[in-house]
Amino acid sequence: MGQPSIDLPSRLLGSLKPWLDAAHWRIAFSGGLDSTVLLHLLATLAKTESLPSLSAIHVHHGLQAVADAWPEHCQSVCDGLGVPLTVVHVAVPKGASLERAARDARYAVFSAATRVNDVLLTGQHRDDQAETLLFRLLRGAGVRGLSGMPARRALGQGSLVRPLLDVTRAELEAYAQEHQLHWVDDPSNQDRQFSRNYLRHQVMPLLTGRWPQANASMARSAAHLREAQGLLDELAQIDLKSAMTSSEFAWLGVPSLELAAMAGLSAARQRNALSHWLEPHTRLPDTDHWSGWADLRDAGNDASAVWRLADGELHRSAGRLWWLSGHWLRTPAVCGDWQAPSLALRLPDNGRVMFTGQTPAGVLQIRYRQGGEVMHLTDRGHRDLKRLLNERAVPAFVRGRLPLLFRGEELLAVANLPGLDGNALEGWRLDWQPSDEDQGLR
Repeated sequence: MGQPSIDLPSRLLGSLKPWLDAAHWRIAFSGGLDSTVLLHLLATLAKTESLPSLSAIHVHHGLQAVADAWPEHCQSVCDGLGVPLTVVHVAVPKGASLERAARDARYAVFSAATRVNDVLLTGQHRDDQAETLLFRLLRGAGVRGLSGMPARRALGQGSLVRPLLDVTRAELEAYAQEHQLHWVDDPSNQDRQFSRNYLRHQVMPLLTGRWPQANASMARSAAHLREAQGLLDELAQIDLKSAMTSSEFAWLGVPSLELAAMAGLSAARQRNALSHWLEPHTRLPDTDHWSGWADLRDAGNDASAVWRLADGELHRSAGRLWWLSGHWLRTPAVCGDWQAPSLALRLPDNGRVMFTGQTPAGVLQIRYRQGGEVMHLTDRGHRDLKRLLNERAVPAFVRGRLPLLFRGEELLAVANLPGLDGNALEGWRLDWQPSDEDQGLR
């Protein structure tokens, strides 16, 4: 057992100084040692320091019978400290990695609870950081993964902060003993079949037995790698600046890059820039799956190339790369008659359409391209819709969901395409607003 750290409260307060102006601090409270010490430290500091309002949140996974008693324990601890507690029950889907599924469910709750200018505080410490580095090293992680857990990252509409990353588990145990704190011990933390537990109980004691400063050294290496990742991020921003050119289809709201600018970089810089660009949208691919990028990049210009990733797809079309997720990957449903053309028409999985100016006469319908459509243009006669879309370099993924206005079997307009989107003589235009759903922001 380590010796009590008399400066632990001041160290914690110093690490949280950048967030003293936050609207609210919420502690992720599992009831275990780490979060119990963090909660006690903050509740004690709040008596003498001007801190944001405090509360705690406990996520109950329901994965083991013993855990059913933890919400009551957490409530008792919070009541004793005068800290409000929210308990959220989640269902963890069964899958290949129970650890990951539970973590995803937990962080989905945390994300939803974190509002603008809120901070969610978690209790990971320096020993956890060392385990993370070793775990990711054994999985073949790159610089980003080996940089470990960041002290701060975005979460929900606010931030997640880990203020104890420079504190050892021994220091937390000493503090808990000094203040006679009680916490729950999760039996699953002893199960060696879980990789993190195996490292913690089997590997780390051997390492620290031979090299007592192993945890500190690995945490320091993670800090060096975070600095290296910062330099790679700066390089990615430089490279992406030339690729993030304007597009005449920017109104789609779909993230895109100019393919030629990306293809002109070295292979390593391509992967670095794309990783930086994709990271807010999807879990990044491992080394073996980066071949999908090469296939997409090198596909012929007439190919409908797609790179499928964990949370969406990267498409190549019209000289650009397009990130698609959510409703963009669902086929929009066919609509019936437009009963009230004077009002906007909501399209399932495809936003809405409306008229600017007058409303055309007759029974109107919105349909989607099936192939073989012909449109009459005043100055050009009848033209195949496919040819018209080719002339305007409409990206392939948009063509099947562009709203087409029909009166009977007559194609009157193609939404949002100048020259095809209405009738200037009659004074109307068909406007389409694609769904405002977030483009796969995780």
